[in-house]
Amino acid sequence: MRYSMEDYHRQDVAASCIFLATKTEECGRKLRDVAKVVCSKISHTDVTKIPDDSKEVEECQNIILLTEEVLLEGLCFDFVVDSPHADLVDLFEACPNDPQIEDCAWSIANDSYRTPLCILYSPKVIAAACYILAERAIEGPHSSSLDARIASPAPSASLPTPPSHKSQPPGTSRRAIEFFSFNEMELANVADALSILLEYYGAQDIQGSCQFLASVASIPPPHSSAHREKLYKPFAHVAAAATQPVNSSTPEYVLSQGGTPSHGGSSTPGKLPSSGWKPVTESAP
Repeated sequence: MRYSMEDYHRQDVAASCIFLATKTEECGRKLRDVAKVVCSKISHTDVTKIPDDSKEVEECQNIILLTEEVLLEGLCFDFVVDSPHADLVDLFEACPNDPQIEDCAWSIANDSYRTPLCILYSPKVIAAACYILAERAIEGPHSSSLDARIASPAPSASLPTPPSHKSQPPGTSRRAIEFFSFNEMELANVADALSILLEYYGAQDIQGSCQFLASVASIPPPHSSAHREKLYKPFAHVAAAATQPVNSSTPEYVLSQGGTPSHGGSSTPGKLPSSGWKPVTESAP
């Protein structure tokens, strides 16, 4: 978000993110091992067949280290990342429920990292959305709607009922909403998070390899999020763009000689020279 995506190749950034994540999550991996896996994925070669001292592995290690410096600067050296999974664990302990719902909520939380949710909303909002969607998916289409599950809590008996409040059907589960004690703004964010998750599942190949997601993708999104301005690009648009023919002028790339980032002649740290990459169809020297 702080540097142009034209300055750094996505494979370099991905490799550096993996290497940095292994250190910040206390699951350290040797730089050489990460570089070997990166080279194997790029060249579609078995990682065991790539020698440790190969030129490609050495170049990849240098690129990872140089890109990591820019990545650290872009992150402002802030490695404190709160995960919705921690909030889900607290919710599971406070509200023992069907193990199927807990497993489903955990899986949805994993899938949430394939969406922009982690940079849009707080972990507890994401955790609540995952839990509520899991409840609705496991309990089936004849259970309470998502709108009923995230409706504002009942007002105090001493206060008049607001026009926006709707009575909830009996048996409606509100475990997540009551546990986190959301205010009106947070409830609106939960509704938006549910819509994003449902758009993500709806954009999958539910007629083919992801047919098991059909029951989740068919869940109607909350009506309360329909009028809110979108903060993201709908996944349906992304999926449609993915079906378009690939432009031959923008091929995949592999590591090759001269592909090491350089600080010289560029206002952006570690910017890659455009001549340092070769199409995957060409053999590396």
